[in-house]
Amino acid sequence: MTNKEKYKQAFSVLHTSDNFSLEVEKMTLLKRKQKMNIAVAAAAICVLLVGGTGTVYAANIGGIQRTIQLWIHGDQTDAVLEVDSDGTYNMLYQDENGNTVERGGGGVAIEADGSERPLTEEELMEDINAPDVEYKDDGSVWVYYYDQKIEITDKFDESGVCYVKLSNNGEILYMTVKYQNGLATSPNCYVNPKEFN
Repeated sequence: MTNKEKYKQAFSVLHTSDNFSLEVEKMTLLKRKQKMNIAVAAAAICVLLVGGTGTVYAANIGGIQRTIQLWIHGDQTDAVLEVDSDGTYNMLYQDENGNTVERGGGGVAIEADGSERPLTEEELMEDINAPDVEYKDDGSVWVYYYDQKIEITDKFDESGVCYVKLSNNGEILYMTVKYQNGLATSPNCYVNPKEFN
């Protein structure tokens, strides 16, 4: 008789118990339950991390804060912009002399039904990117619009009104300026000076 046959004969009398399959099933269920617990714990940790950091972020600054690039007096400038949910913004940047400048603005829009709502971020960016008029100490008057610096000192008529046609990326903007008394813009035509201020 060979060794193989001897092993078969010796182990042929052994039988597995009926409880053996139940124990295997219990062990399989236990392993599944452990894996499920690990997955649930990992999901809970993810929720805590995401929710916790979002809460800290919102409580820390109260608004959306980011660094943007914009045109200030014809020069591209980095600025830190904070937009609040009440429709206002606050911006910090360095001027050409290295001084920190703080600028803010915002407001509300009136809906068709007469109700007020805070300005959206897009509406605030329109205000930030709007043309700016500067009256310098030497008597000159300048318009700044994106990368453009235009002197308009000699363009005012006898009533103190100046009309300037601006262009940026193919979009035309018509601007009416009253000397030291405000300005108005329109993408369609020059605004009548009697219609503002």
